[in-house]
Amino acid sequence: QVQLVESGGGLVQAGGSLRLSCAASRSIFSNNVMGWYRQAPGEQRELVASITLGHITNYGDSVKGRFTITRDYAKNTVSLQMNSLKPEDTAVYYCFAKAPASGTQPNYWGQGTQVTVSS
Repeated sequence: QVQLVESGGGLVQAGGSLRLSCAASRSIFSNNVMGWYRQAPGEQRELVASITLGHITNYGDSVKGRFTITRDYAKNTVSLQMNSLKPEDTAVYYCFAKAPASGTQPNYWGQGTQVTVSS
């Protein structure tokens, strides 16, 4: 059973914008830190952004100032607004949910959505 459902990936030119969304069940969304990882071919998985239950955000260095993560408790959805996209942002983006305690690993994953930025 898929518990995190992503949408919004696609192809965009450098400098453009995309918005990713991830819908979760209420039980998962209300009890977990939510966020996004990404993985490009041949590269390590990289944390893009995360957001706590209280809306505290954390970003990877490579996306600070360009990406914004938000969560909406009315819709049980976490979103990633990506602006000023660069070709190096090309990757499969995975939504995740993890317990709030520090040091925990994600225990829920989305299916992944492809983001391709052309130069």
